[in-house]
Amino acid sequence: MSEAEQKQKDWKANLAEIGEKEGFFEQIGDLHSALFVKRGETLIVTFENLDHVFEHADTRMPWGHHFVETNGWSMLGMMAQGWTWYRDEAVFDFFDRLRDERFFDQFEQVIFYGASMGGYAAAAFSSACPDATVICISPQATLDRDIASWETRYKKAWHRNFSSRYGFAPKMIAAAHRVYVFYDPTQHLDAMHAALFSGENVQKFQCRYFGHRIASLWQQIGILKPVILDCVGGTLTRPKFYKYLRARRDNNRYHKELIARLEAARRYSLVIKLGKAILARRRGPFFRQAIKRAETALASPKKRARA
Repeated sequence: MSEAEQKQKDWKANLAEIGEKEGFFEQIGDLHSALFVKRGETLIVTFENLDHVFEHADTRMPWGHHFVETNGWSMLGMMAQGWTWYRDEAVFDFFDRLRDERFFDQFEQVIFYGASMGGYAAAAFSSACPDATVICISPQATLDRDIASWETRYKKAWHRNFSSRYGFAPKMIAAAHRVYVFYDPTQHLDAMHAALFSGENVQKFQCRYFGHRIASLWQQIGILKPVILDCVGGTLTRPKFYKYLRARRDNNRYHKELIARLEAARRYSLVIKLGKAILARRRGPFFRQAIKRAETALASPKKRARA
């Protein structure tokens, strides 16, 4: 047995032990698993890729385990081994079973949460629990080639069936209580997916220039927890959310994203102006180099007119 295989075996044994004590741990087919931990009357259902669990979590627990635990919530952590988009008959059967056994009825409130692939899954499988709250960050609506032929990023999942049970995510949220969709409108493919989500229960929030990985940037600027808490409590409004986003103004990653977008658009004068404003507050070789590139571009007769 390789070291990686041993680690995964130990990881599963640890989750199985936790599940036995506090809920359950279940292997779902070959590529998916679920950890349920019962605490409070609010249940958070999360969806993630196991690669992220192994790479980024010291405890190798599902996303937000500590956050969920400190709030006294229960958790159902769904984990996929690879970029499966949870398109697996075993996963469909698992949620059918939870629905038929009225598993969700034991909770006063159920929240489905996910980002990107997990955002797709959160929306799709929320239909197993009518009246749930859904939090989707940069979600895909579907990867069905007949519907989203314009989606070019996820070729590894094109062969999967998105027309069977729990298939088209925007349709699956019809019975949800509230649906929060967060996306960057300047990420054109993400914006096209977001446009497919509609209904009186859907609220959309734009995170301009945050890129696809919105949640990680939220975490960097310290607003991930308050945003999620407001979604859970049903108290998130647009004015409150965009007030939260003001924290981005001092974030280095956000500034780099802005510079990159301006360079791509050949807005060289704005690159220089923004770069100098940032350098007036802190050191940054990235921004000095961007200014030099912009100045060189402006000095070129062919590019001067585009500035």
